[in-house]
Formats: sequence, structure tokens, C-alpha cells
Amino acid sequence: MTDVSQQPVISDLLAGMSLPDKLGQLIFHLVYGSAADQADDRNRALFGVDTPADVVAKYRLGGVIYFAWAGNTENPQQIGRLSNGLQAASEIGLIIGTDQETGRVARMGPPATQFPGAMALAAAHDLDLTREAYQITGRELAAVGVNADFAPVADVNVNQANPVIGVRSFGSEPDVVGEQVVAAIAGLQRDAGMIAAAKHFPGHGDTGTDSHHGLPTITHSMIDWESIDALPFREAVSAGVEMIMTGHLSFPALDPSGDPATLSRPILTGLLREYLGYTGVIITDSLRMQGVRELYDDGEVAVRAIEAGVDVLLEPADPERAVSALTDAVASGRLTEQRIDESVVRVLQLKQRRGILQPAPTVPAKITAEVGSQESHARAAEITARTLTLIRDDDQLFPLKRGSVCLLGADAVAIGRLAAALKDDGLEVSELVTGQRPDRDLINAARRLARAASQTVIVTSSGWRERWQRTLVRSVREIAPQVSMVAITEPYDAGLVTAGGTMLLSYSATPVALDAVADVLLGRRQPTGRLPVAVGENPDHPLFPFGAGIVPN
Repeated sequence: MTDVSQQPVISDLLAGMSLPDKLGQLIFHLVYGSAADQADDRNRALFGVDTPADVVAKYRLGGVIYFAWAGNTENPQQIGRLSNGLQAASEIGLIIGTDQETGRVARMGPPATQFPGAMALAAAHDLDLTREAYQITGRELAAVGVNADFAPVADVNVNQANPVIGVRSFGSEPDVVGEQVVAAIAGLQRDAGMIAAAKHFPGHGDTGTDSHHGLPTITHSMIDWESIDALPFREAVSAGVEMIMTGHLSFPALDPSGDPATLSRPILTGLLREYLGYTGVIITDSLRMQGVRELYDDGEVAVRAIEAGVDVLLEPADPERAVSALTDAVASGRLTEQRIDESVVRVLQLKQRRGILQPAPTVPAKITAEVGSQESHARAAEITARTLTLIRDDDQLFPLKRGSVCLLGADAVAIGRLAAALKDDGLEVSELVTGQRPDRDLINAARRLARAASQTVIVTSSGWRERWQRTLVRSVREIAPQVSMVAITEPYDAGLVTAGGTMLLSYSATPVALDAVADVLLGRRQPTGRLPVAVGENPDHPLFPFGAGIVPN
């Protein structure tokens, strides 16, 4: 165990802790409600107590994770008050974290500044912009009392059918993902004073199964892992990332037992600790996810995770059973208290390094000044504009010509926002929301609108996955003049223009991304992004290679 004799604060804290105190430090959990003293029936059902503060006190939690759906992130001032209330309920300062990855996974919504996701940021091919985006994100989180961001995603997305990572990844090239991960960590930790957590070790980038719903199996060889998955995590370790989050996935080449990595000693201790030399805090992904619960009950999952080398159990599905199982494991000798102490010390040292043992309360005036400032919104708009990628424009359809425009697409919000921008610029716009899976009637209606317009813009949303979206595109292109496309979620829709056409990639459908798209359509700005991934299901023969994109001279 780490010698704490020269660290009197840590040594004194550890000496005064009972076993329940220690186990509590190894558990970070969600709480339900928008205020620390607010009763919520969901807390009673899961924890046996009423308020978020009661949950923290009962389990002596080491940390808390915020979610919008749990009522934790209604607005910045409310988040700040919740953070203060939870810290007041804990004898030792809490690590309060959330998933503010940027892009589609962002638990703190507007007015907080919304940045493009990882893949979009990588499309700008500018590490300074990535660092700046995470710096601003970290500063805004810190203002509301959140001291840990469970980001960045360090997975290399080499499988475009990946249902859970996709645009959350920085791309398909390990060295590029590694550089982007280091920039994100610098923005969060060095610039904003946050705790960052690189995820999901040993790599979740090549799977067709969502670990929220099942246990994925990664079929990479050890050589594949070394050359693809490991590199960003190796870079994160070298950059001093404070936490690494485990993935609930089976990786037979690394551990033939079939256990998820979260419960694998060969992976977490053998590879992460000993081979990569990581000395920071290892935290699990949420233990409510099905991927880690398929083989063992919730108590056994907690014990096996600690045996594997985990320091922090994130959201045990049954917290009472987890604590009971860990207590029994220590009593029986299956786990030693020394092993528990090793993880407690890592958590306490992290809190000490980041000034969390006795955290300062949030200040309303600082929240107002920091979160969603005019300057930050302007930087988000500029950074987002730098990510847009014109993957093909055979007939030079962008910017749109003056005249009538038919605007079709899968997403109602996107169609509404783009239509409003085009109309504000004086264009005559007819619009139709077709949904993700347009039926024959909608496709026929789209054809009629497109035939009557001088130019058509089709907005796709993961159209490469949906047969009916592809049918819509083909049917409209058969009969309409000047058809261009905008892919608002995944860049893999670029496959729809392999044989020719015009397509702009935005990587997301956030308001700031849609405004940037409108600027390109109207000729106010030229897109300068380039693909951060190879598009095509055969990586050896991609339809569009990494780095593809039409940029101004």
C-alpha cells in the first residue's frame, strides 16, 4: 500500500475511519432531486431514505454523480445550491461528477455553453480548439460545484456500427484520438482545475453491442489492442489523467475468462496498473448497466470489481447489497482491509490534490458570470463552425441560390431551425419533416415538394442505418434538380454520396451546430473541417478516408 506516513492529513483521516467510512469513500452514486433537503420517493425506494443529503450521510459516500433525468441539473443556480447542500451533508468533501462530454452527452444543458462532441472537435484538426472547449466546459462545471467531468472518451471508433460510442469518440485513428484526449485532459485539469476521467478502458470502440443493455465482446487480438485501443489510454496516463473509467466489455485476448473488464484483474491490475503504469483512481462505469450484471449478482459484482483493482464503484445497482457484500468479504478474509485502504488512500489523495477535502461553496455571482457567458457562447459558435465538413460538392450547390428551397428531413427541430434561418434571409422555403423512417406516403409528399422547388436540401440523421431514409434520398434525387444533403448526426451518412452529390457533415444537431449549417447554406461561411474517421464498413477500403473534406484554398 502507498506509504502515507509522510502525508499527515491522509494518515489522520484514514486512522479515524471505520470500515463503513472507508467503504463509503469507494462508492459514488446518483441521488434524486434538485435540492439536498428535498424528499423524493425514488430515494426512498433505492436507498431507504428520503433526501439527497440523507443518501450521502447514510452511505458516507465518497462522491455523487449528477443526471438531468434525476432532477439534478435544472439550472446553474439550482445546481450550485445542490452541490453546497450535498457537501454540507458529508464529513469529507465529495467528488461531484457528471458526464459533460460535450456534444450529445451533456448533462448540464443551456444556458451552459454547449460545444460540439468529440468527433466534431476532431474534425477541426486543431488541438487548441479542443483544449479550449474542455477548458470552458470545466470552468462552468466548477462554478456550480461539479469538480469531476467523466470525460474525455478515449475509445477509438473503428466500427461505424458501434451503437454506444460513435460520435462520442474523437475518431478512428489511434494517434489522433490520443492527441485529442491529451488536449481535452489539459483543458479540464490543467486549465480548469477539474478531475478528468478517460474512458472506457480497455477500449469500447469496436463493438456492435451497447453495454447499457448487454455484455459486448471485443474480438481484437493483443496486437490489435496494443496498436489501436491502448494508445489513447497510454497517452492519458502520461498526461496525468486523475481517473480512468472501466468499460463493461469482454476482451478475450486480454482475459480469456469472459468476465467484463470492470471485473478483470488481468486487465485492470495486469494491464492498466502494471503494464501502463497507472497510479491514479480507477472508477467503474455505472454498475446499473446490464453489461456488468449478466454474470453475477450485484453484491458479487462489487466484490469482484475491488478484487480486480477498481477503486471507485459508480452507482452500484443495489447499494445496500454492495456494502453488505464488501463487509462480508472483509470479514471472511476474501478482501483484506489493507486492500480497501489502498483505494481509500487513492481517493483521499485525489481529493487533497484537487482541494476537495474541504471544498469551498459555490457563489451565485460567480455562477452568473461564468456559466454561459456571452464570450463563451461566441467561442462555442466559432469552434463549431470550424468543425463542419463538406465531404462532396460535385455541382457546387453550396451556397444555395436565390429562389425556392425544399427542405426535407428526419429531425423536426433541425428542419424548423434551418427553415427559419433560410426564411430570415429571404428565401422561399417549403418544408416537410419526414422522421427517421418515412413511409411511402411521406416519400411521395417529399417528391412532390422537391419537384416544385428550384433546389432541395435533405437533412439526414443516421440515414445509413435506416433503409427508409435511404429510399427517400434516392427517390427525391431521381426527380428533383439540385439536391444537396446535410448529415446532422453521424458522418457515416457520407456513404450516401459515394457515387456523387453534395453533402455537408455537422456531427450533431445542437442549436449552435444547426446555426453553423445555416451559415454555410447561405454562404456566410465556408466549411473547413475534415473527416476525423474513415467512412465505410471495410476499414481497408473506405468510401471516404480519414482527412477527407473540401476546404477553401
